[in-house]
Amino acid sequence: MATIRVHTTQNVTLAYEVASVGDRVAASLLDYLLYGVWAMLVAMVADKLHSGWLIWYLILLPTVFYHLACEIFFNGQSIGKKARDIRVMRLDGTPARLGDYFLRWLLRPLEILLTLGSVAAVTILLNGKGQRLGDLLAGTTVLSMRPRARRLLLPEDAVPAGYQPVFGQAAQLSDRDVALLRQLLSRSLKQENFLVLHETALKVKHLLEVHSDLNDEAFLRTVLRDHAYLAAVAQ
Repeated sequence: MATIRVHTTQNVTLAYEVASVGDRVAASLLDYLLYGVWAMLVAMVADKLHSGWLIWYLILLPTVFYHLACEIFFNGQSIGKKARDIRVMRLDGTPARLGDYFLRWLLRPLEILLTLGSVAAVTILLNGKGQRLGDLLAGTTVLSMRPRARRLLLPEDAVPAGYQPVFGQAAQLSDRDVALLRQLLSRSLKQENFLVLHETALKVKHLLEVHSDLNDEAFLRTVLRDHAYLAAVAQ
């Protein structure tokens, strides 16, 4: 499953999985269920008031603008998306903008209503980044915000665009190894215990069977960054 890195205001990066087609379909079904409830309520009121053609405007107008209004005012979520804990975001990890929501909404009738969602589903499955045509046009995707779908990345894990790993052997490290390495690096720097820092670097070099002229801190941070990059590529 593809992931998108979201940068927070606390200078922490969170990696979120792209929402599955199943989650998106379930969210849409919940939204359409709301359409049905709204239609029944309007029909009941209209019957009491003996109104005629006006009922169709009362039913259709809110549903036409429902997704656009929800995503604008609820930060990228319709009620169905909120229930499934998924959200519209830009591919660069920043919140979607008004124009992005409008572009997604503009192609909704073609992708979802007229084709019963088949065009959207096929595009999402083939795209690899969870994008339907509206998302491709807007530069957005839909992310799963569930806790199990995200991974906290420390500042040393952040990698720039086009990054090339230095130590490919870093992929051999387990999650437990990486967690321990982060802990030792942080503790030794905080306590200025450079002996522990040096011993940790030697242990990692021996474990990965690598040689490096980098100083101990730079070496360990590079290994962590390489591991983060290689793990993200493998997902």
